[in-house]
Formats: sequence, structure tokens, C-alpha cells
Amino acid sequence: MLIAAGKYHDIDFARLELLKLLGENERIRVRVFEDYSDLEAIRTARFLVTYTCEVIPSEAEQQALRQWVEGGGRWYALHGTNSILQFLDNGLVDTPDGAPAFMELLGSQFASHPPIEPFRVDVAQPEHPLVAGIEPFEVNDERYLMDMKAEVEVLLDTEFEGETPGFVRDRWHKQRHPVLYLRRLGEGAVLYLTLGHCRGHYDLRPLMDFWPQVDRCAWDSPVFYDLLRRGLNWAARLDDEQQQA
Repeated sequence: MLIAAGKYHDIDFARLELLKLLGENERIRVRVFEDYSDLEAIRTARFLVTYTCEVIPSEAEQQALRQWVEGGGRWYALHGTNSILQFLDNGLVDTPDGAPAFMELLGSQFASHPPIEPFRVDVAQPEHPLVAGIEPFEVNDERYLMDMKAEVEVLLDTEFEGETPGFVRDRWHKQRHPVLYLRRLGEGAVLYLTLGHCRGHYDLRPLMDFWPQVDRCAWDSPVFYDLLRRGLNWAARLDDEQQQA
């Protein structure tokens, strides 16, 4: 089950790239959705992949998702899945705590990010199968700063200290922030990767009629596709080594 939808991103591009990757294995069959409303599809899915921004499930959908994960489901959540954005009259963006149960299930909630720029990503657990063999790397993307909502296993992280202009929370002390983490729950787990921003010329409507450049960010990086493939194999239980993770 692939859910690809939401605001302020080139969802068509991300959806197509993820379908290409899922199509690399002929055993995988994909159903594509724009939200979490099909509860039967959630209950019967072998695994879930989400690339969304401001797509928040209802309370009934959140309960179904939690039961599904606890029962053994694997969820690969990407980029803005944990985002709630509120544009204020003063021009700033707030990230209100409007879906606490959903964010606790995911393990985090997006808070802000500095302007897109290159930053270093470090490997927090080099021995873990999901990141084994990956060296620290630099990527040009949104560096997600998040409020952690549950205990997680951090696999990749980054350090940040400074300002995030445009957000209500615009000053951050030096600390490390997860880039890839595993959130175990019952018999299942959520794997969250914060990288992967993308935006075309027309994806900020109605806030802005025309965005001057096309942003592909981590999608231009081979290591990002390596992480995507590893995560999809983990979610689909296609890699014997990762099944033991």
C-alpha cells in the first residue's frame, strides 16, 4: 500500500520514483492511495509506504494503523509524513501538536528546518543491516528538526545549531537529530527517513503561483536511492538479513 499525497511537494514525481523502485521486484504488487481512509486496505496490506505532507488520518484510521503495526505490519514513512503546517497571519509557519496519537505512532513530529543546503549525515549504528556499509555522506536537502514522541533506534543522524527562518520555532541549540530511525511497536515497526524533499514550479499554489526552481534534493543522490531500496526491502521482508533486524 503506497500513500502519496499532500501539499507543497512534487507528489507526482515522488510517487513515480517510488513505484519504479517497487516495480524492480516482480513479487510486489502495489495499491496506490491519497489518504488512509480505506481501512480494509490497511488491514490487508503486507506493508505500507508513505510520502505525504499534511495528510493526517482520522482517529479511526489512526487506531487501525496502530493495530496493524502492533500486529506485525511494517511501515516505511518518508519525508513529510509527520508534518502538520499552519501558516500564520504574520507569515510564519507553526507546527502545532494537532495529532498526538499519530505522531506517537510514527515516533516523531516535524518542527522546522533551515533553508535547503548541503549537510552531513552520520551513521549512528554502522553495524545495523539497514545502514551497514554506508559511509557518512553529504546531501543537499531539508534538514528536518523534529520533536521525538517515542523511543526509537537512530540509524542515521545529523547535527544542527542555528536558526530556521520562517518558522515559529526558529532557534535551535546544538543537538543531533535523527535522519533515519526505527520505531518498534508490538510485532511491527515504523522505519522513518526524513530525506527526500522535492518541489516543482507549481507545487506551492495557492501560496505562490510559480516557484522559480525545480527542487530534487536527495533524489539527485545515489545514496538516497540505496536507502530507499533498503527500506523497501525491509518493509516487504524481501531481504533475509534485514528480516533479522
